[in-house]
Amino acid sequence: MTASLRRIWGLMYRHIALYRRSWPRLLELAYWPVLNMCIWGFTASFLTGRLGNTAIVAGASLMGGVLLWEVTLRGQMGLSISFLEEIWSRNLGHVFVSPLRPWELVAALIAMSVLRMLAGVAPAILLAWGLYAFNLFSLGPVLVLFFINMMVMGWWVALGVVSLILRHGAGAEALAWGVLFGMAPFSAVFYPVSVLPGFLHPVALALPAAHVFEGMRGILLDGVISYGHLAAATALNIFWLGAASLLFARQFHQARVRGALLSIGE
Repeated sequence: MTASLRRIWGLMYRHIALYRRSWPRLLELAYWPVLNMCIWGFTASFLTGRLGNTAIVAGASLMGGVLLWEVTLRGQMGLSISFLEEIWSRNLGHVFVSPLRPWELVAALIAMSVLRMLAGVAPAILLAWGLYAFNLFSLGPVLVLFFINMMVMGWWVALGVVSLILRHGAGAEALAWGVLFGMAPFSAVFYPVSVLPGFLHPVALALPAAHVFEGMRGILLDGVISYGHLAAATALNIFWLGAASLLFARQFHQARVRGALLSIGE
């Protein structure tokens, strides 16, 4: 176990070292979350100014949706980009000449995604509180469960993307930036699932994010915690994470057999 932890930390340190003396890399982590917070925060302020108190809760719902969606997005990007950096530096094959095992690689990438998510989302949360008087922590202790579910969703999406990169090579790299944006319309980030056409309801309810956002709006609009939505989000995350892990294990094995770990990205 100690050896495994040492290998995981070694791979993490390789990525952390990239940020130690590179302020552009650190700035990039917070750039998009802060920019999105500014756009949607000003939008919420505009609605509140025009519609009065009736728009305050709607504005809070928008900003809460932005911040929680950034948790998923930064978590997914953190894992995917850390993996892509191994490919871009032609380091993936070298890493697996060492005793590093696939699950240790995934553990290190997950740990890096947590660090990158915190570095990106924390400034946006502070901005929402300082500029727009929106305190995400007003949701209460249930916020921790929301964060965990949104992070886990980001991880299984990232594992799916990494699996496709292992299978199809550099041609699939663009998916690291595009997959979650394609899922956003069905995730009920800014509106309830009921707004979607009826035939899309099963699609939305198959995504953990839709249940998290429905739960968030339940607290903000009605002051009620929907444990049913939380249970559904947790169960779906366990299912999709298991499926993505199996897909990753299969594609990693096939990539190793084909010798793609050395040639991928070329």
